[in-house]
Amino acid sequence: MRNPDPEPNGDDPARHPLLRARWRPLWCTLLLLTIVAVCALAFDPHPPPAIDTGWDKRNHLLAFATLALLAELAFWPWRWRRARNLLGLLAFGAFIELVQTQIPGRSGEWLDLLADGLGIVVGMLLLALALALKWGGRRRS
Repeated sequence: MRNPDPEPNGDDPARHPLLRARWRPLWCTLLLLTIVAVCALAFDPHPPPAIDTGWDKRNHLLAFATLALLAELAFWPWRWRRARNLLGLLAFGAFIELVQTQIPGRSGEWLDLLADGLGIVVGMLLLALALALKWGGRRRS
């Protein structure tokens, strides 16, 4: 009979406390609020300068890294989670760029979508790295 616990020594990243089901409503709420904030900033013809990091592509990278990290946490146990998050967030980025072509004073750019994609990968990698390092946790002997 196969062992249901593939890593009995406690090294399974899914055992991290922040991945427990009780945190899922928080991650989903933060994800939704971040999506609303990104839309508000992306669709505003005159975004506030205080939000600008100084380089437009960095704004995209940071926003989509945050979205990816939250999406990974919100949908942790789902099958094909990473592929769905990647494709869904890329589609969201493409949607933003298309809508921006219709907003006076804004424009859609392929490089923005590339920065979005890079941000998605960065967000996913940050979570994977944090779980691999166990957020400073100790290994059991």
